[in-house]
Amino acid sequence: MNEFITLAQGNGGKQAHELIRKVFAESFGMTKPLTDSAILEESGFTLAFTTDSYVVDPLFFPGGDIGKLALCGTVNDLAVSGADPEYIAASFIIEEGFPLSDLKNIVRSMSREASKAGVRIVTGDTKVVEKGKCDKLFITTSGIGILDQEKENISTGKEIKPGDKIIINGPLGNHAIAVLGARKNLGFTTPVASDCASLNHLIKSVLDKCNGVRFMRDVTRGGLATVLNELTEIYGSGIKINESAVPVDEPVKGLCEMLGFDPLYLANEGKVLFVVGKGEEEKVLNILRSDPLGRDSSIIGEIVPGKEKLVILNTSVGGSRILDMPSGLQLPRIC
Repeated sequence: MNEFITLAQGNGGKQAHELIRKVFAESFGMTKPLTDSAILEESGFTLAFTTDSYVVDPLFFPGGDIGKLALCGTVNDLAVSGADPEYIAASFIIEEGFPLSDLKNIVRSMSREASKAGVRIVTGDTKVVEKGKCDKLFITTSGIGILDQEKENISTGKEIKPGDKIIINGPLGNHAIAVLGARKNLGFTTPVASDCASLNHLIKSVLDKCNGVRFMRDVTRGGLATVLNELTEIYGSGIKINESAVPVDEPVKGLCEMLGFDPLYLANEGKVLFVVGKGEEEKVLNILRSDPLGRDSSIIGEIVPGKEKLVILNTSVGGSRILDMPSGLQLPRIC
């Protein structure tokens, strides 16, 4: 690792994973697989517990704001662990001089999203720092969810098998491009809005109607490529993905080509990756497509046998290449 922290260590890719493993996990004695939520057993209950901080720039963007983002991100981290999100804590670090009207709008946005998700914001903290000591507003949220014991293996991927299918619930890259456009005042001819959304109701509908879900992960920093590479490490086998099956909206695709971005590496805030047992994929797909948040769901690949932990992308032009975890930084402060 570098002697000093770099922005690349916050992008969710290789350097971020190395920082987490070698600094935090080793120091805190975290020996279990690192998942989006800690799974805790206490007094006969199984709980999922998660925390996250949000430093997005700008605070308001097409399709959301930092408050909605913080609420959705924490709800989704609980939901992809198989849990039913219940309680949220929210802490705010506010820069002196920040407009009270903006703060009220952000808090109202969090409240509306909490109501939609069916969770309660029950505690929190507020700190104000001198002007110039914080970039307007940072939010940290933590969440607790209730987890049925039969769903405990979802976050760990222990039940994944060769031949299992990989499904994504919609197009990639919208959040990153929407934030970039707002940050740089690019004024896209075709507006692009963030996909920021709470996915717990969508995920619950799948889990209630199908027993074939082996693994879930929300596709945020580092994009689809990072989640797939994390999955190969968890399971210890390879993955094949069909590029032509990966949904990307045409405006995002065009902007990525123009700006030099790869949508497979861009952040999302309303996308979940499912690994489902072979033979269950069409059932899951039909459930997802019945919900607006899963209307454009697609089967994008499968788990393959063998010990080679590689993600192979079958390209749309007929070739193939290794889809590696990102090591650099496409866009900082995206969530």
